[in-house]
Amino acid sequence: MEANGSPKRVLVVNKFYYRRGGDCVYTLNLERMLDVNGHDTAIFAMQYPENIESVWSRYFPSEVTFQGGAAQKLKAVRRMSGHGDIRECFSRLLRDFRPDVVHLNNIHSYLSPVLAEMAKEYGARVVWTLHDYKLVCPAYSCLCSGKVCEACFTDPKAVLTKRCMKGSLAASAVAYAEARMWNPERIQRSVDAFICPSRFMALKMEQGGYDPSKLVVLNNFINSSTPEALDYSRRGDYYCYVGRLSPEKGVETLLKAASRVQAKLLVAGGGPLFGELKARFADVPQITFMGQLGGGAVAELLRQARFSVVPSEWYENNPFSVIESLCAGTPVLGAEIGGIPELITPDNGMLFPPGDADALAEPIKEMNRRTGSAPSFHPGRIRAEALKRFNPDAHYDALRAIYGG
Repeated sequence: MEANGSPKRVLVVNKFYYRRGGDCVYTLNLERMLDVNGHDTAIFAMQYPENIESVWSRYFPSEVTFQGGAAQKLKAVRRMSGHGDIRECFSRLLRDFRPDVVHLNNIHSYLSPVLAEMAKEYGARVVWTLHDYKLVCPAYSCLCSGKVCEACFTDPKAVLTKRCMKGSLAASAVAYAEARMWNPERIQRSVDAFICPSRFMALKMEQGGYDPSKLVVLNNFINSSTPEALDYSRRGDYYCYVGRLSPEKGVETLLKAASRVQAKLLVAGGGPLFGELKARFADVPQITFMGQLGGGAVAELLRQARFSVVPSEWYENNPFSVIESLCAGTPVLGAEIGGIPELITPDNGMLFPPGDADALAEPIKEMNRRTGSAPSFHPGRIRAEALKRFNPDAHYDALRAIYGG
């Protein structure tokens, strides 16, 4: 412990340890922020080929997958329930590292909520940042057959009857069993605070039966410094989408709308729909698929864009795609769903109804007008406000209070 009483040793936990998605970005940023502020930090994740090298990897439990044969799936189900090598690996790390705080992130399925119970029994303060809706929705996304669904908030059995997991009875049965095993009453006994990156997330957690006194709203943050925002005379003549190409992200809706607008769209990212969408829209000259880009290339793409589009059709929490764009001084055209509206104001972007290509085409045209020869957005102001709101110092100050000192 530090002399002022704040916890010094923090064990950060996430199922993957590389830049895979928003949860991983937050985990890597959190580790760096804690290191910069003098904390001793350790990492716990699942063994995975793409993980960043770490001195802590010798403690990581073996890789599991729900793909492949019955033996692999059984190992994954055992991991989910807290059996297999995960207990021994985590026990060794607790004993050797002796954390004051265990900060959980995404741990379901590839790790297990048993880590919260073990950390609490050890005597650490347990903090859990929520990156999706798994604690109230067994299918993670509050989507069923592509539509927003909250049935499991009051009856987890709905995931089984509706077959929400990939349309599969077997997969939905596993998700239902997991929800029954790791129910709100059990999980809350081991967690001191749940960090909700959006007010929307906190509201859904409360609706799902979680104690509001344990829910703390704290936005995500950007760790790296960003260059000065460009004015519109120095920007490229394009707008962009940056993110995963998967159904819930609304990319297909965006591409349909973009095909009706004479303005250049750059699409950066990979995912399960990449090949299909690239083939379907290959004849649309104003759409260019750039594939997966590195962090530096993404930052520069956003910095030089007229605006970015976040067309999600699920309950986005506190998306980095919006935050990174604003921190680059680039306004955002965002779907009015989940936590997105909390981030967008008339000074930094526009909102549109999700899932409607016809409704999206006109806002794209309007954003092009507003970022054209007589722009109504001010990139420098957008960047300054975003860096003030999402900077690591403010996040760290709030985190210290959550950690208990």
